[in-house]
Amino acid sequence: MEERVIAIAADHGGYELKEIIKKHLDANGIKYVDFGTDSSASCDYPSYARPACNAVQNGECEYAILVCGTGIGMSLVANKCRGIRAACCSDTFSVRMTRLHNNANALCLGARVIGAGLALDMVDLFLNTEFEGDRHQRRIDLVAEIEAAGK
Repeated sequence: MEERVIAIAADHGGYELKEIIKKHLDANGIKYVDFGTDSSASCDYPSYARPACNAVQNGECEYAILVCGTGIGMSLVANKCRGIRAACCSDTFSVRMTRLHNNANALCLGARVIGAGLALDMVDLFLNTEFEGDRHQRRIDLVAEIEAAGK
């Protein structure tokens, strides 16, 4: 079985939480590729979300974890990338359901919305919850049809 690799990225608003998540992944032996940013200096979230999502698209990474102030900006960018199903979550129930039912492959977190402890619980849940498939796959296929139509 191939080893799991996670794409992780943040803008200035999510930088500190991204660094906490990286330490958590390190402690759990989970590999990741850090797509930046590398400081809390003001920057543009699309510049970091897009390459992280591209790594998921091309199979370099299994999932993306994207962090900004609210998680919303990162989710907007991620969901513009073909094949990315990003969920901006602030609670564990939503994280669990987006993996079970939506097979989300990108988790977007708001560093100004949730604390580090909750964020780490959410990351663990996201990475360890399997997609249920069945009727949910049919719905994901319908979403993919809309994405392919581009309208």
